Amino acid sequence: MSLDLLGSAADGMQAQRRALDVYARNIAAAQAAGPRGRYARSVPIFSLLRDSNGARRLRFLGARSEPKRDVNMVTEMVAVLDASRAYAADAALFSIGKRVIERTIAVEQP
Repeated sequence: MSLDLLGSAADGMQAQRRALDVYARNIAAAQAAGPRGRYARSVPIFSLLRDSNGARRLRFLGARSEPKRDVNMVTEMVAVLDASRAYAADAALFSIGKRVIERTIAVEQP
């Protein structure tokens, strides 16, 4: 069970890291396009999949462009904060799972 916890937390961290990459690319491209240039905002796409054990895992499927939407810096920064907090929550969950495993091993040792 705790190994599923570690895997789920790691999948969540990886998905949020990739989402942060998409948001960073949006911010960088919007700045590079200049005031008259247009850059279509990209949005990360996620899916919940079941692995061979039946556990649900969050997967990053890629990013799709929204051609009629320009990049709004406030929207991107809110998305960055949201992804950062989700990453931190997954990291905390991973740390808790690791401590549970360490304590279980310590209890089983003579």
